[in-house]
Amino acid sequence: MQAAAILFGLAAAGGMIMAFIRWGGAPRPPDWLAMGHGLLAAAGLTLLIQAACTTGLPVLGQAALGLFVIAALGGAFINLRYHARQLPLPKAWVVVHALLAVTAFVLLLAAVFGY
Repeated sequence: MQAAAILFGLAAAGGMIMAFIRWGGAPRPPDWLAMGHGLLAAAGLTLLIQAACTTGLPVLGQAALGLFVIAALGGAFINLRYHARQLPLPKAWVVVHALLAVTAFVLLLAAVFGY
C-alpha cells in the first residue's frame, strides 16, 4: 500500500499541474504530462490490486481501491473522448475525476497510517 500511495501522490501532483493548465486557459495539458499522469496512476492501481489479491486490504484500503477504479475509468474516458481527439477537456469531467481520486487518495493514506 505504501508504494501505491507514493505512486498515487506523484500522479496527483501531475493532476494538479494539469488542472492549473486547463484552468489557465489551455484546452488540454501536454500529451507527455497526461500520459505520465495516467502511467503513474495505473502503476499505483496495479500495486493496490495486487495487495488486495495477496495480502488483503483494510476496509479503508478497499474503499480507496473502489474509488480509484472509478476515477481511472473516468480518466480513461477523458483521455480517449477528448484529449486523444485534441478537444478541450470539459472542466466538469476534470472536477469529478479529481474529486474521486482525491477522496480515494485520502482514504488510502488513512489506511496506510492505520486510521
